Amino acid sequence: MTLDPSVFKAYDVRGVVPSELDAEGAYAIARAYVDVFAPRRIAIGRDMRLSSDELGEAAIRGALDAGADVADIGLAGTEMMYHAVGSLGLDGGIAVTASHNPSEYNGMKIVRRHVLPVGGDSGLEKVSRIALAGSFKVPAQAGVRTAVPILESFADKVLSLVDLSAIAPLKVVLDGGNGMAGTMLAPILGRLPIEAVPCFMEPDGSFPDHQPNPLLEENRQFIIGKVRSEGAQLGIAWDGDADRCFFVDDEGEFVPGDFITALLAEATLERHPGATILYDLRASRAVPDTVERCGGRAVMSRVGHAFIKQRMRDEDAEFAGEVSGHYYFRDFYSVDTGIVPALVLLELVSRKGGSLAALLRPLRERYHISGEINTRVDDVPVRLQELKDRFGPGARVTHLDGLSVDHDDWHFNVRSSNTEPLLRLNLEAYSVEEMERRRDEVLAVIRP
Repeated sequence: MTLDPSVFKAYDVRGVVPSELDAEGAYAIARAYVDVFAPRRIAIGRDMRLSSDELGEAAIRGALDAGADVADIGLAGTEMMYHAVGSLGLDGGIAVTASHNPSEYNGMKIVRRHVLPVGGDSGLEKVSRIALAGSFKVPAQAGVRTAVPILESFADKVLSLVDLSAIAPLKVVLDGGNGMAGTMLAPILGRLPIEAVPCFMEPDGSFPDHQPNPLLEENRQFIIGKVRSEGAQLGIAWDGDADRCFFVDDEGEFVPGDFITALLAEATLERHPGATILYDLRASRAVPDTVERCGGRAVMSRVGHAFIKQRMRDEDAEFAGEVSGHYYFRDFYSVDTGIVPALVLLELVSRKGGSLAALLRPLRERYHISGEINTRVDDVPVRLQELKDRFGPGARVTHLDGLSVDHDDWHFNVRSSNTEPLLRLNLEAYSVEEMERRRDEVLAVIRP
């Protein structure tokens, strides 16, 4: 068995196959998961990665040997597993996937009952200990495996969350990145009135066209060029397991996730006046300002899906968004989804005249953001203290996640990576010049 302890991350399981994680390691994780949470019936699905069939079969075998019944949902995006657990009232689920990582990686996203995440502080450490020790309980009897098709039910669910009659015949470029988006969209596109320009929609775990991570600039150059060459009104790209989506406007400009969060928050508040909206602490002030302007309640959250999913339930939030392209809707089990925000934005752009760039113009004119800037740092605590000493006086300083420093006319957050010796900077000001000046001042402390 190959199961490196490093594959157990803060939010999920992820590592290189087979040097860090192999099939027997996947078996051990699934079996340990059942030992820890004692679910009676769970869903297990897998993405299109070249190792996912083998790891998925091993995970199913591990869950069955531990005594759990398994609803095998087959080839599935992560949010299809979430839908299976939520709609069928299951006790948990596993998606075999490494999300946006390169092709040599694989892993698992794991949930328990009510689609609550299993992360580092919500049970994954216990799963890790048992899986690594290989000391499993012996059940009274093995579980039963049943094939459960879920795609059509998933399509019905996500389409029920928008008004299809309000969506205009927009020309939309779709970049599936050879991930799971193509599979998930197959029964949906025929029910939309849009003129779709599909690209790289065939699942292929070797990722022959580009890596499935649109947050990286080199991976979004194709869709930016395609939107411009096609004269399209919108571009939408997904990551590997398709639980995140990214947008390009009708002028061929990539749209930051916090601006999308602001627009989706506005659309949500039109349907649910006065609702609570969560946003991550890296976000532009465009988000809380928009929420408050639209009569909602804006609540800041720590970064990370495990924290946001729990906070959504604690705050009874209707919607949440992260800079990284994760969007969460209470009507979709309060979990991240890459398909629902795409549909909601299609409806919003249609209702507002068909130009995403026009909707974004007021935000782009007022809020100027640095984007996330990563720096390798040897001594993270020392750098954080230096930043606090240099920029904290006269500001509101908080430590919800890393260091946040809020002045009236500019603000920044610096937080450390969960997996690497990196500091991640996000900074904003009300003019380009001020943003660039403050960015350079902060980076001078991070990079002395």
